Amino acid sequence: MSRPGSYAGSEAPSEVPADDTWHSRSIEDVYDDLETSEAGLGSEDAGRRLDREGPNEIEAEGGISPLAILVEQYKPALIWVLIVAAAVMAFVGHAIDAAVIAVVVVFITLFGFVQDYRAEQSIAALRELSTTHALVRRDGERTEIDARNVVPGDVIFVESGDIVPADARIIEESNLSVDESALTGESVGVSKEVDVLERDTSLAERTNVLYKDTVVERGSGTGVVVGTGTDTEIGRIATALEEAEERDTPFQTEMDRLGRLIALGVVGVVSVIAVTELVIGDTPPLQVFLTAVGVAVSAVPEGLPAVVTLSLALGARRMAEKNALVRRLPIVEALGSVDVICTDKTGTLTEEEMTVTRLYADHEVYEVTGTGYDVDGEFRRNGEPVDAERLTELLRCGMACNNVEIGRRERDGGSDRTYLGDPTEIALFVAAQKAGFDHDELDGEYPRIGEVDFTSARKRMTTLHLTPDGERVAYMKGAPEVVLDRCDREVVDGEVVELSDDRRSALEERTESFAADALRVMGFAYRPDAPEEASERLEEGMVFLGLQGMFDPPRPEVPGAIEACLNAGIDVVMITGDNAVTARAVGEEVGIDSPRVVTGPEIDAMSDEELADVVDEVAVFARTSPEHKTRILQTLQGKGHTVAMTGDGVNDAPAVKNADVGVAMGIRGTDVTEQASDIVLLDDNFATIRDAVHGGRRIFDNVRKFVNYLLSGNGGEVTMIFTGSMVGLGLVITPVQILWINVVTDGIPALSLGVDPAAEDAMDRPPRPPGEGVITKRIVTSIVGISLFMTVCLLPLFTLNYFGELVPGYDVTGALVGWSPGYEPSRELAQTMVFTGFVVFEIVRLQAIRFRYGLGLLSNPWLVLAVAVAVVLQLLVLYTPTGQLLFGVEPLEPIHWAQIAVVATAFALLMAVFVKVQDRYFDRY
Repeated sequence: MSRPGSYAGSEAPSEVPADDTWHSRSIEDVYDDLETSEAGLGSEDAGRRLDREGPNEIEAEGGISPLAILVEQYKPALIWVLIVAAAVMAFVGHAIDAAVIAVVVVFITLFGFVQDYRAEQSIAALRELSTTHALVRRDGERTEIDARNVVPGDVIFVESGDIVPADARIIEESNLSVDESALTGESVGVSKEVDVLERDTSLAERTNVLYKDTVVERGSGTGVVVGTGTDTEIGRIATALEEAEERDTPFQTEMDRLGRLIALGVVGVVSVIAVTELVIGDTPPLQVFLTAVGVAVSAVPEGLPAVVTLSLALGARRMAEKNALVRRLPIVEALGSVDVICTDKTGTLTEEEMTVTRLYADHEVYEVTGTGYDVDGEFRRNGEPVDAERLTELLRCGMACNNVEIGRRERDGGSDRTYLGDPTEIALFVAAQKAGFDHDELDGEYPRIGEVDFTSARKRMTTLHLTPDGERVAYMKGAPEVVLDRCDREVVDGEVVELSDDRRSALEERTESFAADALRVMGFAYRPDAPEEASERLEEGMVFLGLQGMFDPPRPEVPGAIEACLNAGIDVVMITGDNAVTARAVGEEVGIDSPRVVTGPEIDAMSDEELADVVDEVAVFARTSPEHKTRILQTLQGKGHTVAMTGDGVNDAPAVKNADVGVAMGIRGTDVTEQASDIVLLDDNFATIRDAVHGGRRIFDNVRKFVNYLLSGNGGEVTMIFTGSMVGLGLVITPVQILWINVVTDGIPALSLGVDPAAEDAMDRPPRPPGEGVITKRIVTSIVGISLFMTVCLLPLFTLNYFGELVPGYDVTGALVGWSPGYEPSRELAQTMVFTGFVVFEIVRLQAIRFRYGLGLLSNPWLVLAVAVAVVLQLLVLYTPTGQLLFGVEPLEPIHWAQIAVVATAFALLMAVFVKVQDRYFDRY
């Protein structure tokens, strides 16, 4: 009998319901809604559905073209300020200077292009996950078709090793287990079943649904397709990933704002000079134009973009050495402002290596030491080491009734010996090894001659073995309540005794106490004199051996890392798909204190306002789906937090991409999540996030230093030129000299500031407020103060060496000639003095800016070298014919250096007093 819409030939339904409740419906209701049946679809019906629904593939919207990405690099205002500066320099005939600026512009834009182009590959990675073929029932027969042609209503068949072609409601299964780690990030396979589930069952617990692009680990199954293409779970993730808002980091936003301010400032200052000189004064138009060029060039920090880019790149390289691979350079700075870290549990806070930590046998509880897959460990009772002999049968059962193999896993071009199998079984295997069991020897002494497979319905597994005496013995493991139901005896003091009702109740209570401590508990039993046939008859009249409780232990370095984050004012929030009991236990182990645990269904029941009230108080969320993760993230961001979000499965990609700092797992993570992230943890370790935040704060401090350093230098140049013009001195320093200072003698030391060591209190202060950028009130006053002090100190040098007098009517030329025969004041000499004075002042400026970070003069060897190089280059300009010709300078005599030393000392004293005043009125940072 066929249903309407089945292969018997009726019209396809007008619309397939877009629904997320297939797991809570009976098979009959699913058939009715999809207008199909267990017989599948007919070819014509399937064709009509394919035309209406579209192919079963994840189609991303057309990505940004390479040309569009390149054009995007030219949008920042600072880039256009540099382009205009280059054009101006070319217009006035300074081709070399124009070429230098142009090269800087090309470097910055090309570097940005490469980074952004790589970031656009995440959707392509999703498409590459699609399968090629699917086995369906068409026209009443099993038919292999192109997976892109699967439609809702198709009946599909999957078996071990298959990649699921579409989302499907399971209608039949046999020992079916599916690896959903690519979707959920959880490494333990999910046993599937046919039963109807509750409507509010979380995604990770929907055991009656198959998801597109997950992998069948074991068994086989049949399902009816309920979603294809973008209507699948992975398709919805792809859509969310496309719609994820591209967020600029605060630093990117501030650099754009700074560029616009500089551009406006240039226009304003040039306008004032032009009006003053042309309308009020009688300066020739050519001189006004040259002054305007000088102001424009002096106002533009030509070296800043290159210094920022290279400094971030150096910081990223240091972080890579500590297992944090940075994919977007600006995010390095954003790390320093993170005040909330949302982290996974499995593999990030924990080892992702299930470990047996507690045993129950012979009416006693035993602790097992050691973590992960390390076979070093001992057995203890009440804290005292004990001989494992009393646990022999329990541990032998755990290793014998087990399908783990020791093999090799390819990694980084090589291979390592490792355990291959289910994580739960590996934990049992390792526990037996700690007691001295050897798998090969056990297999030789107790060869397996039969097996009754584990299934999600049976919740147990039984193996049949020959003993060394030639007898048969059966070993069983499974859910404790299931194992107990098949036992009528137990082992006590090495003797088999009757399992009384009281003892049965006591064992159930013991199981509950293990589970309450977040342990995954398994029961074990055996049957001597077992029958020959490996069937469920083996599982009658079993003898109970005991319990083994296992736990995915926290990484040993994680508690310290979380404590460091909390001390640094960073809240740590755990968001996991695991149950609330386990989540709370892990949180307590690692130091994440939460007044309560909020689950996914509770989040669904909350309004946005209610969730906003919760997120600042609750630090542990359990049984969450990808949508919950994204909602928690957006709620935190809406409250002004800067959030780092970790993720590994495909389902985490939207949240990772929407986060202020998206962090992917390098070992467990999928390619899609890595492409959507800003940082990839090469060791999947939370402690690496702590190190990355520390590195981010160091980099941000250094960015502030060189921004302060470069802009104060530019401010001094603008103030000098503006003041000189206003008092009738003309151009006190030439554009080419300014360019040399900005790009070379200031640029090289600024670059070395990027490798300044971290301040000792980098992780002892709270994150900077969300609205606080690189340039604070203290830095503004620093830039203004340094600019004014430089002008006050250098302007007298100019007048002295141009007019021969400090003030009109006081001629000091004769005295100077006495010190330096042949001394003759001139504009070129005066400009040379100002030019060199700016270079010498850089040493004073550097230490004044670094002083508040507690850094000494010699704490950064690269900075010492950079200053030395800058001084040597300046001397080459002053004392070589080529330098004198290109830069229009005169060689300086000892008397000139003495003058510079005097004003430099005065500048240093002014700066020392100024820093003390700043400390009184502003925060240190």
